[in-house]
Amino acid sequence: MAKSQSHDSGLAQADARAVEVRGLYERLEQRLLGRTWTVPELAVGFTNDAAFVGRLVLAAEHTWDIEGNANAELRHKLAECMWWTFVLADKLGVDMPEAYEATMDKIADGLEQTLRSHGA
Repeated sequence: MAKSQSHDSGLAQADARAVEVRGLYERLEQRLLGRTWTVPELAVGFTNDAAFVGRLVLAAEHTWDIEGNANAELRHKLAECMWWTFVLADKLGVDMPEAYEATMDKIADGLEQTLRSHGA
């Protein structure tokens, strides 16, 4: 199996953009609150958006009614969840592009071993 390129430029660019946008939020928070959100507050924001994805999936599958366009809302909320992930990783000192690549490699290796052991 060929390993992925570490720090794929797309992930690195997304990571940098997320941090840039977070900086804008921090400027606004400083003006409005006199401080920026703490890491636990950021985590709550993330979990709130991630939980809402479940409801939007139901809406996209036409089993839960929402106001507006379910697919557009789902697209937006999934992108926000990616943003939160990059922001939290930055605040916690995690190199998200590297962590993602390493994790995908580990999962893929494990799945390939499992498939081989099952004759696939």
